[in-house]
Amino acid sequence: MRGRRILFALLATGFCVAPAAAQPAANLKDQIAGTWDFVIAEITSADGKKTLPFGDHPKGQIILTPDGHFSQVHVSGGLPKIAGNNRMNGTDADNRAIVQGTLVFFGTYTIDDAKKTVTFNIAGSTYPNAEGTTQVRTIDKLTADEFVNTNPGASRDGPARAANYYRRAR
Repeated sequence: MRGRRILFALLATGFCVAPAAAQPAANLKDQIAGTWDFVIAEITSADGKKTLPFGDHPKGQIILTPDGHFSQVHVSGGLPKIAGNNRMNGTDADNRAIVQGTLVFFGTYTIDDAKKTVTFNIAGSTYPNAEGTTQVRTIDKLTADEFVNTNPGASRDGPARAANYYRRAR
């Protein structure tokens, strides 16, 4: 009798575990949804020169909702503080550094699993020329903890590739 119980327990365990192991991996949209901390951006120009447009220690996030909305904030580390603690009173040099050291996009996004791309439909941005445009980026790496996408047609520094590296927010 004891042998039957053990056999039954082993069979039951096998049936419970087997379906979980046989399930296909989640699609890219399910995997990408969530909040990601910005690690670094790297631009590679046509001549191979690499630059870090937000510096060595940027700040920011990209939030991708399951229903297809996104918000991306990239901020250079070490932006100047504004005297008087009033953002409207920055000097020309302060304002120039802040504008050049930040980039914000928001809107909707779609995923193409077959092509491994994410398309951002930009509704608004701190760079007004981007409003109303779409950007298709390759999904170069996507794990539970890391997300890397590349904009192969970046306009900064001439024709260039802009890679953005993120770590899942905890």
